[in-house]
Amino acid sequence: MSQPRLDAIDIRILAEVQREGRITKLALADRVGLSPTPCWNRLKRLEESGLIAGYHAHLEPKAFGAFTLVFMEVTLANHRQHDFDRFEKAVRALPEIVGCWSLGGGIDYLVKVIARDIDTYQRMVDSLLEREIGIDRYFTYIVTRSVKDWSALPLDRLVDPA
Repeated sequence: MSQPRLDAIDIRILAEVQREGRITKLALADRVGLSPTPCWNRLKRLEESGLIAGYHAHLEPKAFGAFTLVFMEVTLANHRQHDFDRFEKAVRALPEIVGCWSLGGGIDYLVKVIARDIDTYQRMVDSLLEREIGIDRYFTYIVTRSVKDWSALPLDRLVDPA
């Protein structure tokens, strides 16, 4: 997928809606220095280009009570496409798994899990192992505190304006 040509105003629009998805059309136009109609047209173009995948609310996990955040390294026993597909299908089906990345290097996957507690996490892992989805080894890393949690793309570092 080729990157659409973006100018400085497009980048400002993206930065604003990334920061505040519920911003009004009028406020967005004001912040980026355009009148409402051209701003709205640009926003629609950016959405249609696929740069904006959707709008959502960022929920605060702590507001729901105690939870445990865990990162898990996973290495598969075999490395055929079928093995990767089987593991990834199982991961997608578990709502406790909120992130999963395929990696190059010493491990195959980094998995992010939010569970009520360690016991709940371990039961989830045990169920994965019992399903025989190809896990050879896994290592658990319990998050003790969050220092920085990525929530926005650093657009000024990723995109050169046209």
